[in-house]
Amino acid sequence: MFQQMQYFIAIVNNHSFTQAAVDCHISQSAISQQMKELESQLGVKLLNRKGRSFEVTEAGQYFYSHSQDILADVDQLIKKTIKIEKNDEVELRVGYLRSFGTAEFLQTVSKFTQEFPKVKIKISSGTHEELYELLQTGKIDLNFSDQRRALSNEYQNEFLTASEFMVAVNNSLPVEAQKIDVADLVDIPCILIIDGHQQVSEEEYYRNVLGVKSEFVIAKSYDEAQMLIASNQGYLIINQRMRTQLDKDIVKMISLVKGDRKLIQNYYAYWQANNSGYYIETFAELLKQTFA
Repeated sequence: MFQQMQYFIAIVNNHSFTQAAVDCHISQSAISQQMKELESQLGVKLLNRKGRSFEVTEAGQYFYSHSQDILADVDQLIKKTIKIEKNDEVELRVGYLRSFGTAEFLQTVSKFTQEFPKVKIKISSGTHEELYELLQTGKIDLNFSDQRRALSNEYQNEFLTASEFMVAVNNSLPVEAQKIDVADLVDIPCILIIDGHQQVSEEEYYRNVLGVKSEFVIAKSYDEAQMLIASNQGYLIINQRMRTQLDKDIVKMISLVKGDRKLIQNYYAYWQANNSGYYIETFAELLKQTFA
């Protein structure tokens, strides 16, 4: 049926049996016969013929649209199957969140390389938005990052781990030791560790998701952020994963809440659904096992 689907797509695209036959390198009578057999197999009319012209039926429009998707998937299946046999030609491009740390990610890279020594791994690191753009533009195959958007069916999403948000503040700040509400920090600037071009998207995330009402100040590194905290010029939102990057003798770290709710940051491995494949899925599974 795959061949008949290709013929049908060619007929609709050209709106002509004659030109479709030319493009498909078969006779017009042969392509007409193939269409009759396809309609017979399906038990529905795909085309309403009117002399030398025709109209595509509603069923035909549906079949036309989804046939293209199916044939594209088949083409990818063939290409990726061949690559598995000739895995010396395969490159896996993966990205990881720079602020998370590298321990689990590097363990996964090591395991994967041992299992598939001929697969070349290209690694990129970045912020959430940098990695998201790389994935959208096809420059990486799999992304390991924090969740900032609602999960989408356009991506395969593999949950890895979660970590509670915390706030790092000056030791002299008179706040409750066990937890602090983000609303109670409104009079203190919130520190963002970013490059300038990411400021708008970061501020939107902090305001809309975390509920930050404070003004923002920018730091280029954890060291610079820690200096701002030590000099009472702001607070830094982190999570339990990141607390080791700060000196507990200089700052104190308190659980961050929003009303009665703890703030949690989830981490996923995710990749485009139409780019799923054996090596991508294997890498994601190894990464998940590392966090288990």
